[in-house]
Amino acid sequence: MRLNLILFGYMSLFMQKCYNLMITGKVQDISFRALVEDIARLYDLRGFVFNDLDGSVKMVCCGDNGNIADFLEELKIKGNLRGAHVDDIESEEIPFEIYLPQRFLRLYTDDLTDISRKLDKGNDLLGDIKKDTSALPEIKNVLNSFIGEQRDHNQSMKEHNQRIDEHNQWMKEHNQRLENILVKLAEK
Repeated sequence: MRLNLILFGYMSLFMQKCYNLMITGKVQDISFRALVEDIARLYDLRGFVFNDLDGSVKMVCCGDNGNIADFLEELKIKGNLRGAHVDDIESEEIPFEIYLPQRFLRLYTDDLTDISRKLDKGNDLLGDIKKDTSALPEIKNVLNSFIGEQRDHNQSMKEHNQRIDEHNQWMKEHNQRLENILVKLAEK
C-alpha cells in the first residue's frame, strides 16, 4: 500500500495538468510575454499568454506538473532580472482537457485601448525628456570648463613629468659620480 502511494506521488509529478494563471505586478510593457513564451517552450509546455487590460498577464498553461512548478519559479527569477516585478501568481487547475496549440504562444491583444495607453505613456516619457534637456546648455558649459581644466592639468602634469625625468637623469649622473669616487677610495 505504501509503495502504491509513493508511486502515485511520483507519477503525479509527471501527469499532464492544465492551469489558468494570472500574474500581477510590473509585468506589462517590458516584454514579459516574450519571456513567458521562451521559458514555457524550454519546459515543453503548451498554452498561451496575453496582456489583460487590468494590468496583469494571464495564461493557460499545460504540461507535466513538475515542469509547470519549475517554469513558474524560473519566470519569477528571470522576470525580476529583466525589470519585471512579479507580485503574485494566482493559479487554478483546469479539471478538464483543453485543446491548445502544440507550442506555447504569445497572443497579441493590443487593441485600441491598449495602444492608446502605450502612446500616452510614451508621450509622458517624451515630455520628461524635454524637461530634462532644458539643462543641457548649462551642462555643456560645465563640461567644457571641466575639459579646459583637464587640459591645463594635463599640461601641468606633462611639464612636471618632464622635470621629474630631468631630475632622474641628474640623479643617475650624480650616483655614477659617487660610484666612481667610491671605486677610487676602495682602490687606495
